Amino acid sequence: MPAAEATARVSTKAQLVLPKKVREKLGVGPGDLVRFVERDGAIVIERFEREPFEDPFALFDEWSSPEDIEAFDKANARD
Repeated sequence: MPAAEATARVSTKAQLVLPKKVREKLGVGPGDLVRFVERDGAIVIERFEREPFEDPFALFDEWSSPEDIEAFDKANARD
């Protein structure tokens, strides 16, 4: 399988859009999570799926505002 390669520009808000080729390769779409992992001096982007018991937003719609999700992610961030 050929390696996927693409480029993206970081915005002034430090955001970037995953190119279509990369999204397709990872199988991700709107609302999906990705994680960035350092391996052998490179950063690898992976699809990230939380277990339902770890993600209260998967079970309770009333806690799924962007602010709630951001607060949960900050509280559970792994450095």
